[in-house]
Amino acid sequence: MEFDSDTFRRVMGHFATGVSVVTTLDPSAAGERPVGITVNALSSVSLDPPLVMVALDRRRRITPVVRAAGRFAVNILGESQQWLSDCFAGAPVVPDREAFCGAAWRPGETGLPILDGVIASLECTIAGIHPVGDHDLFIGRVIALANEEVHPMPLLYYRRRYLRIERATTLELEGKPEE
Repeated sequence: MEFDSDTFRRVMGHFATGVSVVTTLDPSAAGERPVGITVNALSSVSLDPPLVMVALDRRRRITPVVRAAGRFAVNILGESQQWLSDCFAGAPVVPDREAFCGAAWRPGETGLPILDGVIASLECTIAGIHPVGDHDLFIGRVIALANEEVHPMPLLYYRRRYLRIERATTLELEGKPEE
């Protein structure tokens, strides 16, 4: 069966994801300028050691910057931060991605840019890079992390649209947990 990339994107859009912004400091810029990009291809990989994976399109300017920096932060966005997702995804807004979207941020424990108001953050050093298709999979070893105990609902993405959780319930895990 043959299909094009638009069809593949449409079908994969049926998988709801969280929205995050990957940030780093550009080591080639004077004063290490912060840079970022919106990412929904994020996954935990291992608990011991703590590892995450982010997929970055090789055609994006940030990909060689993350590679050169050797580290990155993952900023998990809350539902009120759609504007950050849009801007870091390259939407035509002012200030733009080149101006770090005008986003307020603070240095994390490792000095990486952590966006103000995110519901969680992970600071990582690169443990491996795997070229796959038109993306590089960056495996990051988590060396610092934080989350706000009281926070808004996460920003979600589904079928090329943002979703907000209107009502959530918590259910007990059914079945027998693995030992």
